[in-house]
Formats: sequence, structure tokens, C-alpha cells
Amino acid sequence: MTQQQISNPGQDIVLAFSGGLDTSFCVPYLRERGWNVHTVFADTGGVGVEERAYIEQRAKELGVASHVTVDGGPALWSGFVKPFVWAGEGYQGQYPLLVSDRYLIVDATLKRCAELGTRAIAHGCTGMGNDQVRFDLAVKAMGDYTIIAPIREIQKEHTQVRAYEQSYLEERGFGVRAKQKAYTINENLLGLTMSGGEIDRWQAPGAGAVGWCKPRSQWPATPLRVRLSFANGEAVALDGQKTPGHTLLARLNELFAQYGVGRGLYTGDTAIGLKGRIIFEAPGLVALLVAHRALEEAVLSKQQNRFKPEVARKWVELVYEGFYHDPLKTDLEAFLASTQTTVNGDVVLETSGGVVTAVAVESPHILNAKGAVYAQAADWGVAEAEGFIKLFGMSSTLWAEVNRQ
Repeated sequence: MTQQQISNPGQDIVLAFSGGLDTSFCVPYLRERGWNVHTVFADTGGVGVEERAYIEQRAKELGVASHVTVDGGPALWSGFVKPFVWAGEGYQGQYPLLVSDRYLIVDATLKRCAELGTRAIAHGCTGMGNDQVRFDLAVKAMGDYTIIAPIREIQKEHTQVRAYEQSYLEERGFGVRAKQKAYTINENLLGLTMSGGEIDRWQAPGAGAVGWCKPRSQWPATPLRVRLSFANGEAVALDGQKTPGHTLLARLNELFAQYGVGRGLYTGDTAIGLKGRIIFEAPGLVALLVAHRALEEAVLSKQQNRFKPEVARKWVELVYEGFYHDPLKTDLEAFLASTQTTVNGDVVLETSGGVVTAVAVESPHILNAKGAVYAQAADWGVAEAEGFIKLFGMSSTLWAEVNRQ
């Protein structure tokens, strides 16, 4: 798309806005090309009152035509957290999909487009990462819109994109916060991701790469113990207190971040084929996954526990790569939901720092055998055990006998 093509004097455009370097740059860039820029901040739970006020003030000082803030916590819980915890798998076995709020941000932005009667939407995604794929595919799935991505445009002419954005803003009298100069930081209800600087250079994270999680030297001396209650696979109560899902996750973030739980340094395969390297912190989500898996392992059948991860991995890949609205994702969620009918009960989690463990599980659906306890007692005899072993290992034993030299 050429510079002339992204100019549209006097027309309204809605920008998904976070107040960070990229989306701050987008406002004057679009305004100087004739657009009336309207910003939407979908508050998906990663910011406090002060940060939320800063984002609103930032939009105002940048000269937007209007700004709205939307509470995205409940939608993020129901639209992503529930099925993700049901799936129980991180992308490539590690990454807990912390950028999945992008799909809910698209929903909020398109709703604002409808209110203004415009079909033009903008975002601050770069041309190097996955978010551009998530944003664009989600928008395309929802209708026929004009999508403008200013950061992708300037990449054609500037190799040091972040440095250019910073100078562009400063030349126009807009300051840039110190943390935005060194790292790209994303925060939401799900957790925090950090890239840039020495992280991108495959070096050890520097002293400034600090997020929510406390370092070992600051972990509390007393272990943390909490009880989570689940109904049909969904966490519904914390320490016996019924709590809305998004509020519960926010509280888990606060509790387990103090103990450094959920921090990782991750390298993975991006949707466009590049290697991505980030720091991630997801204290509450990791705690939820540990608790849910402990309960599932006790109440699901062996075949369910064996097969379910295959479905989960595909679901995670679809969400990671932008196919949030693909019908296969809906199909897989129907299977995942069907596995959760007996995932009811309580799990006690404990941590002394760094790692969280499920130390107790209570459920009416635990698959206990009345006459047997593993490695302790059994209500079958020697002949039955030997007969089972003979038949169970028949193929392997035959191979060994036939091919023995």
C-alpha cells in the first residue's frame, strides 16, 4: 500500500490504542495523512487505575478525535481463558498465548467502527511479528474493512523502526517513556510479555527487564497456599469465595507474582516463520493450568488424558496463528467442553517460590478403584496379574522370541 493509498482526508478511522510507542506513533502519522483518528483502549486487565488514566490522557494529548475505554476482562475470560485452560497446553509446550487478547481488542474496535459508521480500522502491529496476522485475519473474518498498519508502512523506508518512531514523536513535541525506549512491553489480564533490546539479541535479559514477577531475593519467607474450586472445568471460587473469572485471575496474578511464579524466557516459531524470543510472565494463568490439570488427571479416563493433548495442541496452534474464527477452532472447543462435565472439585496449590504444585485434590469424580490402591493393595491375584501381563505384552514378547539369536 502506497503513502497516497493510506491518505483519506476527512474520513474517520478507528485505531486500537494502548498508549505505547507503536500506537502513539500511529496517531500523528494518520492525522498528518488526513484521517480523523478515533482511539479505542480495550482494557483487558493488565493495567492499573493510573496506567488507564495515562492511556486516556496520552490519546488526548496526541490529538485524537475521540477516545473510549472498554472493559474487556469478562470477554477475555469467557472467550479465551476458559477454553485455553480446558486445553491445558502452551504453544510449543511453553508459551501460554498471552497475546490472545488481540481478538477481543478487534471486537471492541469494530464495535466502535459501527458506532461511527466507518469501515476503516488501524492497528500498531509491525510487519515482523504475529500480531499483524491475528489482527488482520480477525478483522477479515468479521467483514469487509479497510485495514491500515502504519508500522508496516514505515518499515519499507526505515530499518531501525523503533528509533524512527521515537524521533518522529519527539520532533512533534510528544515525549516517550523510558521503558518504551528499551523494550516492547505488553500487559493484560493474561500476563506480560517483553521483547526488544538484549532479548532480541539472544543475550541474557538485563536488569531493566523487570515485569510483575519478583526476583528470588524478594520472595516471601512464608509459603503461599490457595484453594481453587472448579465447576465443569471452570474456576469459580478462590479460597471458598465465589469470584467472577476475570477477577479471580487478576487476584491469582497478584498472589503468585510475589513468588516469581510463571516467568519464562521463550523462543518459538512465529506464524510468518521467524524465530521469536520473549520474556513472559503469567503467574495466575500458570497457577490455573496446574490446578486444572491436577483435577483432570484424577477424573478423566486414561484414554481421555492420552487423546486430549492432541486436540489441545491444534486448538492452541489455531489461536496462536490468527485463526480465532476458523470453524475448526469451534469444533475443537465442542470436544474440549464435552471433556469437562466431570472436572468438578477443589485443588489446593502451594508455592515457596518459582514453581507451583497441586498438593491436594478433592472431587466426587476421582477414578478410585474400590478394591485397589496403586503400589499398595489390589483385589486380584497372581494368576490374573500374570495373565494380563502375558496378553498385554504378547506382540513385543513374540518379536523377541522370533528374532532372538
